[in-house]
Amino acid sequence: MKVRVILRLLLLAAIMTPISIWVGQQAYHWMPEPASEEALLVDNLFSFLTTLGTFIFLGVAGTLLYSVLFQRAAKYDEGDGPPIEGNLTLEIVWTAIPLVLVVWIAGYSYKIYDQMGILGPMEHVHMMGEAIAAPLDAERPTEPEPIEVRARQWVWEFYYPEAGVTSTELHLPNHTRAKLTMTSEDVLHGFYVPAFRVKQDVIPGRQVDFEFTPIREGIYRLRDSEYSGTYFAAMQANVVVESTDAYRQWLNQAAAQAPQPGLNPSYAEYQVRVENRDSRPGWKTVTPAPTPMVNFPGSPDLPVPRP
Repeated sequence: MKVRVILRLLLLAAIMTPISIWVGQQAYHWMPEPASEEALLVDNLFSFLTTLGTFIFLGVAGTLLYSVLFQRAAKYDEGDGPPIEGNLTLEIVWTAIPLVLVVWIAGYSYKIYDQMGILGPMEHVHMMGEAIAAPLDAERPTEPEPIEVRARQWVWEFYYPEAGVTSTELHLPNHTRAKLTMTSEDVLHGFYVPAFRVKQDVIPGRQVDFEFTPIREGIYRLRDSEYSGTYFAAMQANVVVESTDAYRQWLNQAAAQAPQPGLNPSYAEYQVRVENRDSRPGWKTVTPAPTPMVNFPGSPDLPVPRP
């Protein structure tokens, strides 16, 4: 009897395994096209979790279906079930398996996080003007200054110290480690580009260092992932990933342009409301930050969806 049960379980596992692997491979197509090195790692982790979750789901659903079809009580049988008090072997198995799965998932997740190389909490958060983490003793080679990201209700502004350029559109060179220093002037915001699979909270009163590596040229969308007030949905900006030569050319062209109003959809929407005298009793809102003066405002159009 036990041999028959074991053979049935092995047959069930043999059927579920290829199905689970197939579903896990399909998970790669459920998110936007990966555009950063971190996105590739996150997609691998997501595919692994989807495969594992599918296997567990099929096992539980298959067990329930088998019980419904083949372990049903006889017609008109209203008697009690057998008085089973416990099964030590079964209890050990159903305790050990989840424990192994949790350790496996935690270990693989930590490995992915470590490979992404995103700075930890004591490495990338600083008080304004005062670092929390102790400085490293080793001298670092001279590197380009990080791009400054300034978040406010409800507009993104980017400053490139090397060229003295400000923009409301983020430009990044392809296959180059992007280094950002982010600050918020008011409330908590979230720097999130779905195609990059990375997200970082921008904390008021803190300077947050953030790094990732874009790998695919194109136009992507930066969104505020935290609810930051009335017009937070309009707090978006284009992220342009281009070749190094195109990036340098853009910097030079932008540096030669006189300051002009940047893109600020939330402020424009608010001004329309004020002009129309749309004041509803009890409906208060924070006045959006004025439109920043920048060298390059960027394109107001949304990026064309990528295949």
